[in-house]
Parts: sequence; structure tokens; C-alpha cells
Amino acid sequence: MAARVKRLGVWLDGVHVADLEQRRWPEIRCRYTPAALEAAPLNSPLISCSLPLGPRPLDAAAFCRGLLPEGQALQAMAARAGVAVDETFELLARYGRDVAGALTIAEGTPSESNFGAAPYNAEGLAAAIEELDEFPLGAHEDSELSLAGLQDKLLLVRLGDGRWARPTGGRPSTHILKADDARHPGLVVAEAHCLRLARAADLTTVDSELARFGDGPCLIVSRFDRAVAGGELRRIHQEDLCQALGVDPVGASGRAKYEDGGGPSLRRLARLLDEHAPDPAAQLDRLVRAITFTVLIGNADAHGKNLALLHPTPTGVELAPLYDTVPTALWPRLRTRAAMAIGGQVELADVSLADICREARAWPHPEERAREAAVTTIGEVVRALDEEAIPGDSDIARLVRERASRLLAASPL
Repeated sequence: MAARVKRLGVWLDGVHVADLEQRRWPEIRCRYTPAALEAAPLNSPLISCSLPLGPRPLDAAAFCRGLLPEGQALQAMAARAGVAVDETFELLARYGRDVAGALTIAEGTPSESNFGAAPYNAEGLAAAIEELDEFPLGAHEDSELSLAGLQDKLLLVRLGDGRWARPTGGRPSTHILKADDARHPGLVVAEAHCLRLARAADLTTVDSELARFGDGPCLIVSRFDRAVAGGELRRIHQEDLCQALGVDPVGASGRAKYEDGGGPSLRRLARLLDEHAPDPAAQLDRLVRAITFTVLIGNADAHGKNLALLHPTPTGVELAPLYDTVPTALWPRLRTRAAMAIGGQVELADVSLADICREARAWPHPEERAREAAVTTIGEVVRALDEEAIPGDSDIARLVRERASRLLAASPL
């Protein structure tokens, strides 16, 4: 007897564009609908660069796995759903109505009639943060949401009156709350400072604010894959680099989101931009700027889950705003090796301007353009420090000034 095929629909901007099919575990196949095939040319990265539009079903297991959290959060969500952590299809059936990007994944046609929000008061929000181990992302029985990553996070909706609420019934979240890490106190404050510098250098659109609920500080950031205009919320499609390359972020090594664990490299990201971006040269300039900023703030965790692509059209992609800007260099017990090698250099503290230019040449991208993009980024970030975008006596301000000085001194113009 043939195995029964289980299906989940995939909606993009309200259009049923694909079905996820599972005949046997652990396979997941993506089959595009006639509506999708009529909407864009064949081989377009409609859903993902790793799932080019076409009539044949494609292996989507890695892409789907990338929609789910990792570690303890995944374990808790799987336990609440009554399935194993490796049952990706069943987890998306339970939590797929609000995932990263613009996709909605559900067994039946999604409807906004089920959307809701449960407002928090200050005490309730503090309690939700305390309960993150048991309710990761703030997901309860009436929640249908998922977000990738390891850090303790709470998905929120900002209501029209400014209050925070828990999204229910598949309602899209608008913000992410990150709780401070007890093992690395001060991490969310440092990340907030880095996001301010990134905004000053036009490398992110993410708004950030620090707040205190309960015992510790929290960072609340706007989602770059959500936009609110005229009171209407719009989902913006995106995928992280692992998804775009069809890389299972865990993999056999358990570390496949890092290049030294078999994961993405900057060269492979550059190749995607060259192939799919409407203006590849401009996007490669932006990639150089992102790399330079990563070196300046000492972020050795810029791996394949922390870099992403936007899909502004069905046929094109562009580099997403920076959204995970943790200066790992400030915590000696965190990694020091770059998540992706830069010009062959793997120790982030040793990366030079020459290494950045060498990396760009390998894509290939003109060295003159790369150098100009890198030096411009350094200047913009230092100017933001001079204008007191963040406290001048903070550890991150001192780190950035030291690294900016070293980068420019080692490679004079």
C-alpha cells in the first residue's frame, strides 16, 4: 500500500503558491501551484534561492528546518506539540502560521478572522519572560508562531495604543524581545548599542529600545520582515543564508550554520547576490560594508542564520538589514573565530582591510570599490561615535574605536 501523503499549504502575500508534501519521514517536498507558475518566470527564487520555481517537486527539508528554533526552545515547542524535535513537518503544521518572512504555512486556507492579541501589563510581561524556558517565544496553546534562533526571545505585537501583546491565532508579530543572558550579563545592552551604530551607517532598518521587566534588562527590536503603513501590517518575505543555500543549520556536525562546520561562506553568499540581485555590484558593496561592520564590533557569530536575503520581487533578492549584532569579542568565553572566513583569515581580531579586499576580489568584486565601501563604513561608524550615538565610555565604543584605528593604520589610503 502506498504511503499516505501529508500536505501543508504555503501562502505568500495571500496567494497559495506551494504545497509542502511528506510521504515518509524525514523528507519534505515543495510542489509549486499553477498560480505560482503563472506568477513568475521559471527558476525564479519565489520562496527561496534553494527552491527555484518549476513544475517538479523539490527537496525542501533544509529550508523548512530553518523556519524553526534551535536547542532548548525547539525541545519545549516540540513537547507542547506532542511530537519529536526532528518532526519538522508536524512542527510547521502546529506553528507555521507566523514564521519569519512573508510565508504562512497551514493545513487549510488561512484566515485573519482567527487573529487575536492578548495584551500584557508590566507584571504579565515580566512573567512571560520568566517563563521562556517553558513557553519559548511566548507560544501557548492559542499561538501559531515560530522563529529561528537560540537566544531567549518573546514575540510581541505592538498595539495601536502602544501596549505590548502576545499574538494569537496566527496573527503576525511585529517585534522581538530578547532577554539578557544570565551567563553573559550586559549582552542585550551591547547589542542595542551596535544596532544604533548600524542604523547610523545605514546597515539596518531595525528600531531598538531597552526596557526592564522583572529582574533584568531586555532588548526590544522591530522586525525588519514586517512593515506597518496606514494601520495595515504587511509581511516582507526573507530567508536566512542557510535556507537560501539549502543548508540544514544543524547538519551532521551539529554546527552547520558556521563555515568551519560545513556551512555557508561569504563567497557563496556573494554568488547568490551576483545571480539573483537586480544590481549585483551595489549588493556586493553592501556585503563589504556588512563585513566591515562585523569586524568593527567584534561579532564572531555572523553565521548563516544571522545573515539573510530579502525578496522584494518574485525574481530578485537583496541583502537584508543587519539584525543580530552581538559584539562577542567583549565576552572572553564566546567564540573568537569568524563565523565565516574573511579573505582566508579566521581570527576575527586579526582581520585587516587587506583581508576584506582580498575576500571581495574572490567573489569577484573590484578591489577599489571594496576598499571604498569599507573605508566609508568605518568613517560612518566613527562619526556616529563622535556624535554620541552610544555612550562614549562604553566597552563597545572603546572596542570600535580601537578596531577602526587598527584597520585604517594597517592599510593606509
